[in-house]
Amino acid sequence: MKRMGLNSLVYAVRWPVLGRNLGQLSLVMALLVLPPLAVAAANGEYATGLRYLAVMALLAALGWPLARLPAPDRIQSNEAMVIVTLAFLMISLLMSWPLAAAGLSPLDSLFEAISGTTTTGLTTLAGVADKPRSFLFARAWLQWCGGLGIAVLAVALMAHHGLAARKLVESAGAEVLVSATRTHARRVTAVYLLLTLAGGLLIWAAGLAPFDAVVHTLAAISTGGFSTFDRSLGGALPAAAPYAVMAVCLLGAVSLPLYYFAFRRGLGAFGADLELRALVAACLAGTLLLALWFLHNGWSLSVAMNQAALLAVSAQTTAGFSGVPITALDDFSKGLLILSMAVGGSVGSTAGGVKLLRVLVLLRLIQTLLRRAAAPEHAVVEARLGGRRLEDEDITRALLVIALFAGVVMFSWLAFLAYGYPALDALFEVVSATGTVGLSAGISGPDLPAALKLVLCLDMLAGRLEIVALLVTLYPASWIGNRREM
Repeated sequence: MKRMGLNSLVYAVRWPVLGRNLGQLSLVMALLVLPPLAVAAANGEYATGLRYLAVMALLAALGWPLARLPAPDRIQSNEAMVIVTLAFLMISLLMSWPLAAAGLSPLDSLFEAISGTTTTGLTTLAGVADKPRSFLFARAWLQWCGGLGIAVLAVALMAHHGLAARKLVESAGAEVLVSATRTHARRVTAVYLLLTLAGGLLIWAAGLAPFDAVVHTLAAISTGGFSTFDRSLGGALPAAAPYAVMAVCLLGAVSLPLYYFAFRRGLGAFGADLELRALVAACLAGTLLLALWFLHNGWSLSVAMNQAALLAVSAQTTAGFSGVPITALDDFSKGLLILSMAVGGSVGSTAGGVKLLRVLVLLRLIQTLLRRAAAPEHAVVEARLGGRRLEDEDITRALLVIALFAGVVMFSWLAFLAYGYPALDALFEVVSATGTVGLSAGISGPDLPAALKLVLCLDMLAGRLEIVALLVTLYPASWIGNRREM
């Protein structure tokens, strides 16, 4: 009997599956264009409104026939990743056209759209004070939609395997996988809506005007960072406003299924969550280190504490708001923020970075290796995290994402170095884009070469899709080869 090779067991994506799922997503996206359309109409920006109407009509025209294609409900892991990648690309390309109505070039409008959908917050604009309200709202709305999308699709992106996926599924209620994914989507959406409402009330109560409160709420809960002010949170704002925005950013950086889990099991679930404890500890440690350094450099106590807290939380949650220009910081402060941005928030949250869970896996692996070195020869020393034994697959997947993140950062950094940008500032910019943060060392701007704008666009997409999904989409075997029977 002829031995079956591995390639015979590898299946390419099926066109009907892609078509049907992208069609369904297109119909959802068409509905999500309504709020920016309404804001444009309410502010008399009718030319912009017509562009949104055209985008909405195109999505509906494409989605309606595709959504009716016959296809199985169960999809392959590579199909799930390709669908997510194409959905982010499609909405970014389509929404860049209405954004261009604010006077942006095609490349700059695409940059803003990708920065929005990936919840990054980087911008090439010198300022936003002169931009119309529909533009400011649309950017934040894209971030809100992107944050919800990546949280809902987190289980699919995890390919149904590994510690991170099990953590999400179990916190959602431990149903069988297919029904759990759908249940996860409904519950996460409900949690996201409630957090958005609560965050909006908090920011409004902190003193921001209604429109500014709405925009900052959408950007904060999605850990996006787009602001209606040129100086982000560093202008003449009500004293409580930056703290309210940071509180909402923290809410978004917590695993969204954890909120439902705590609702079912009690508030003790928050204290028992390893990632949440790590998130709080990282924010506190970052605040303390920055504050001490600022004091060392002659800042007053109140300014040092306030700005340190704002920057530390913003970087760790990958929100991207700031109270002082990053260009005003020294190398130590930038280096510390780079580390925070790279780590990011919790799995299943709207935050970016490699995620705290994977860093905890790496640290526990290092600890286990050190313990094994000191243990007797035949002793069994297992790597455990949160009371769970780490499987080889858990460790492999965590290390893979960390390595891929580092690889993307390294190659992108080299591109900036080739153009002569300062090494630390270039590294800061690339990590900010790949971690979907949005803090800028002053490099992203109108004069940034087109090639580097495209590099940052690719970084933002790769970081939001956790790199693996983008690689799967670009992998030739995902498109060429045997296909499973329908």
